[in-house]
Amino acid sequence: MPKPRSTTTGRLLRSTAATLLAVPPLLLTLPATATSAAPEPVPPTRGSAHMGTGVLAHEGGGGGLPASLRAAQTEGVDVSSHQKDVDWAKLWDSGVKWAYVKATEGSYYKNPYFGQQYEGSYNTGMIRGAYHFAAPDDSGGAEQATYFADGGGTWSSDGRTLPGVLDIEWNPYGAACYGKTPAQLVSWIRDFLTTYKTRTGRAALIYTSTKWWRDCTDDYAGFGTTNPLWIARYDTTVGELPAGWEYQTIWQYTSSGPTVGDHNKFNGPLSGVKSLATG
Repeated sequence: MPKPRSTTTGRLLRSTAATLLAVPPLLLTLPATATSAAPEPVPPTRGSAHMGTGVLAHEGGGGGLPASLRAAQTEGVDVSSHQKDVDWAKLWDSGVKWAYVKATEGSYYKNPYFGQQYEGSYNTGMIRGAYHFAAPDDSGGAEQATYFADGGGTWSSDGRTLPGVLDIEWNPYGAACYGKTPAQLVSWIRDFLTTYKTRTGRAALIYTSTKWWRDCTDDYAGFGTTNPLWIARYDTTVGELPAGWEYQTIWQYTSSGPTVGDHNKFNGPLSGVKSLATG
């Protein structure tokens, strides 16, 4: 015959069961450690931007490559410090006949590889020019145009130097439109272009994307008759152009080309590139 449990043993069993039943709710209140929030992305370092940095981030770049075009198109590249010392002979042999080199950004950065890239392309036989990455949240348009002209963005009438380019696109470091209204950005761009032409005697090209221009300048149409357009669109066609331009002078069609990623098509034969250089 089984021995009856003592009263003390029963109390211990009931106390242990009660404790176990109470554990799950306590566990639910503990802070989660294995599923902590992902850290905020760190913005790139000032000075590291290059043509298409913002375009890739905001618009992507996997639309495909353009098919063969009926009209003559002349292949070119744009480079920055990301490419370091460029193999210009290899690019020349692949059919690249012109190049643009990043010279400056804002009023705080100069490309440390500018000499090798700018003079190297020229010595290989290419027609070349310089571009400036705009930072309207850093300083005024006139100040940056002067910084650009003094930092390698000048023009000469040697027939092989292209006029400078204002690269104005999505801000890779912060607010997409640099914290400015469309009217403020248009005014900033105008100040840059006016100062650059005064300094060099040439009208600068404008590099941008249609979407940025629409969103950030309210599709301003006032520069189309004075400043050639360099459009960024990584797809099979150039697509819709910003207001004011009937055609593009240059089309940046990919950021993943051979040897150098950023490849472009000048809208015309090599003689057209020479004509733009001559002015």
